[in-house]
Amino acid sequence: MPNDFNQQVIEEFRANKGRVGGYFEGARLLLLTTTGARTGRPHTTPVGYLPDSDDRVLIIASAAGAPRHPAWFHNLVANPRVTVESGAFTYEARAVVLEGEERDRIFARAVEADPGWAAYQEKTERVIPVIALHSLAEGGPGNINASSMGEALKVVHDAFRRELGLIRAEMATGDKGSTTGTLGAQLRVNCLTFCAGLHNHHTGEGLAMFPFLEDRHPELAPALARLRDEHDRIAELVEDLRRVVGDENADPGTARREVERLTTELEAHLTYEEEQLIPLLDAGA
Repeated sequence: MPNDFNQQVIEEFRANKGRVGGYFEGARLLLLTTTGARTGRPHTTPVGYLPDSDDRVLIIASAAGAPRHPAWFHNLVANPRVTVESGAFTYEARAVVLEGEERDRIFARAVEADPGWAAYQEKTERVIPVIALHSLAEGGPGNINASSMGEALKVVHDAFRRELGLIRAEMATGDKGSTTGTLGAQLRVNCLTFCAGLHNHHTGEGLAMFPFLEDRHPELAPALARLRDEHDRIAELVEDLRRVVGDENADPGTARREVERLTTELEAHLTYEEEQLIPLLDAGA
């Protein structure tokens, strides 16, 4: 992409905590900052990514099938420590270029989810690299891109909303277009990664934020009791979804219904939590 186009995307991404329109609307996008292999200067590039696990995401150096690897790939080979901006979080990561069977398996997974990757590979003689970005953040997903505790809660909630919306759209498309009667491998990974992230978020709230607020605001006890009950209910729904999508022969229709059940209850929970907690958090708790 031209530098001026990239800069527009970067500015929109940062201003809207990861949400962009136009060419990248509805895509999973991150900002990757590498160190120039020759200049030593930082370079930030919007890059599409694939969820993979709690502590790593995957990016593909396709350059739209160009004959040469993109500049950011050469940079991270020379300097594997990179900075990742996900919209909600910023964190340092270690870039690892995947090789052999692992590269081929993950690229095939990407192609199954989006045939455009195969079209890029057909356009070029080079083997398109797949790179894993391993988070180096300790004790959490990274620094939250927010200026207050209340904004931080909303930013994280909106990231969950956005990811769940993408999964719902993928479920709807996959259910109608499935030729095997099962979920695609990448879609299963997307769901499982979302479930793990939501579980970690609610665990952190239960262990840290809720006791913190309870100690300073005894009058908040009924609301916190409700939120804890909702955490338990959502945990049951998450486990139901994990069970379904963890099966390689999972039925897309069943998985979609589980996602819809989770979406309904999670949205109500997030909205109630924001109404109850953000005013206190923004007032300094």
